[in-house]
Amino acid sequence: MMKREDAIPKTMKAWAVTKPGPIDGKESPIKFVEKPVPTPNRGEVLVKVLTCGVCHTDLHVTEGDLPVHHQNVTPGHEIVGKVVGFGPETQRFKLGERIGIPWFRHACGVCKFCRSGHENLCPHSVYTGWDHDGGYAEYVTVPEGFAYRLPEKFDSLEAAPLLCAGIIGYRAFERANIPAGGRLGLYGFGGSAHITAQIALAQGIEVHVFTRGEDAKKFALELGCSSVQGSYDPSPVPLDSSIIFAPVGDMVLPALASLVPGGTLALAGIHMTDIPTMNYQKEIFHEKTLTSVESNTRRDGEEFLTLADRLNIHPEVHEYPLAKADEALRYVKNGDIKGACVLRVSED
Repeated sequence: MMKREDAIPKTMKAWAVTKPGPIDGKESPIKFVEKPVPTPNRGEVLVKVLTCGVCHTDLHVTEGDLPVHHQNVTPGHEIVGKVVGFGPETQRFKLGERIGIPWFRHACGVCKFCRSGHENLCPHSVYTGWDHDGGYAEYVTVPEGFAYRLPEKFDSLEAAPLLCAGIIGYRAFERANIPAGGRLGLYGFGGSAHITAQIALAQGIEVHVFTRGEDAKKFALELGCSSVQGSYDPSPVPLDSSIIFAPVGDMVLPALASLVPGGTLALAGIHMTDIPTMNYQKEIFHEKTLTSVESNTRRDGEEFLTLADRLNIHPEVHEYPLAKADEALRYVKNGDIKGACVLRVSED
């Protein structure tokens, strides 16, 4: 492995999910520990982490909503960092280059889904911060073919939420089939929704927000959304499409009921509580579509980062030091967040 002139240490500070459970419980499910600096395998690069976003999926991993795939895993999958070392057979990036590491870490490349352009559905896919240690740490590795070059206009704090909140929001936006000049409902208004709202507003789409948080409601109006209301309130206008970002199955029925005939509801989360029994005539009749979002393809990521650059999308960021990742997770769980939380791990 090639190294920078300043020697890479053998150990690093990192968070580990030691016993999944409530982040606000008596015993913390996540601990700040020493871990060995990882060694990149064939096709991987070693990255010094600059920033890492705090995503709701990290909360699901920490609290055990997503079952443990890797013992004592380090969460974090909205990672911005500098390339500081190489495994064998790597050539895509240069030493010192700033890159982004997302949730989608690897797919097999040979199954029918990978070969048909649907690699996000690969049954052998693995994920950063769930199957493999992520960015709540000083160093991380990534297969070079699954990392992104980042637009220069975004500093490292701003760039972090783009790598999951932004990309997943973009895929949900595409899956929601919003007509030009249409009306879009957003259920939940955290890291992903506030970026998706900016994409929609920049394209002349009318956005209506449904959320419990008072700060989130104020923020949505500041961004230019047309209305805000409670999570389960009826929409003030019929909606062409909606996206649910909150992991709450109870929201599905009122969201479907607020759609126009032929409308689409996209569920953007990897985890959601059970959906109540549906009334066919009231909620799904009139050719309404209910769809889900599973991760993203690399093409989604490239398209979104290009679009974010062109539309001048800017995430609202709350900065935390790496040592306070547990505090950031508790803030995310509270649900009244203005934008996204990002860990500052090291300086540029």
